[in-house]
Amino acid sequence: MKFLVSRDALQKPLMAVTNVVEKRQTLPILANLLIEVKGSTLSLTGTDLEVEIRSTLPISNGENGIVTVPARKFSDICRALPDGADLTVSLDDDRIVIRSGKSRFALASLPAQDFPVVDADSNVHTFALPQFMLKKAIARTYFAMAQQDVRYYLNGMLFEISPKSLVLVATDGHRLALSETEHRININENQQVIMPRKGVVELLRLLDDNDEPVQIELGNSYIRIRSDAMCFTSKLIDGRFPDYQNVLPKNPDKVVVSDRNTLRQSLSRAAILSNEKYRGVRLAVSKGSLKIFAHNPDQEEAEEELSVDYSGQELEIGFNVSYLLDAIAAGDSELVQISLSDPNSCCLIQGVGVPDNKYVVMPMRL
Repeated sequence: MKFLVSRDALQKPLMAVTNVVEKRQTLPILANLLIEVKGSTLSLTGTDLEVEIRSTLPISNGENGIVTVPARKFSDICRALPDGADLTVSLDDDRIVIRSGKSRFALASLPAQDFPVVDADSNVHTFALPQFMLKKAIARTYFAMAQQDVRYYLNGMLFEISPKSLVLVATDGHRLALSETEHRININENQQVIMPRKGVVELLRLLDDNDEPVQIELGNSYIRIRSDAMCFTSKLIDGRFPDYQNVLPKNPDKVVVSDRNTLRQSLSRAAILSNEKYRGVRLAVSKGSLKIFAHNPDQEEAEEELSVDYSGQELEIGFNVSYLLDAIAAGDSELVQISLSDPNSCCLIQGVGVPDNKYVVMPMRL
């Protein structure tokens, strides 16, 4: 095996596949990348047994072959070479030799046949979506996923696919983020799958903001997303996601409408003096006004007041300010509305005129 490639062309796809490789592995082969040359195409594959990423790029002067190479060392060498450098990579016995200018590096290799790959299912559902559409939906919800929760099905994101829409839902039990994208999808029956947290984060990095379609393949135990230069595969969480429809507030009778940036800035300032552990703030709404209060164990206090569109009854309620800020920052409309019922009920946050993105935050006692 042998190929010639420029450092600049190799850098981005190499970083994409190296990101998925864990620093500590149970198997030595998982510290390596799989490199394959077929004709004028170079493929790079990295995996941690849960997520697999394969990037491809065109090359010249290639000799077919397949090897593995230590991921971090190969990536560090390429990054350390000067801009515009060319690399020649070849297999010499059981070592990978990298030459660039007057530099030469020899890396140990492991057998390519030991590299694990996700087996394809025979029963799959395939459909296409514009790349930007999928990226935007993930970006608006992923922050609400749980981290290392004993309820393992919360440590990921629900993908609910129907012939008319794609719904993404994430929750950690204290808040919920939902994004619904209307799009005609070539699928006969509704499907629900849960992608693990690491897969969601890596996929968000890989997707671009263009309208190039990506092919989505749903298997019994994995989800695969392909574009021209990338193939992403993630195993699925085998579990049942909570019924998110039961969490959405039904007919809240108190609706506060505010300028998004003004509200975000006021919450950010008040958060400075909130309890560092619990991050609680108290909201007091009255006709035309929203007051935000925060205090901490050092007897320090913050108070913010802003004008809002509200004409209902007075209400005081406490929330984790970080959850409120995440939900407000996820939207892009100028106005945001917070729908409330009583001090013990969760709130619903939406952008005005953007009903397809919903954020639910549980109240907290202060």
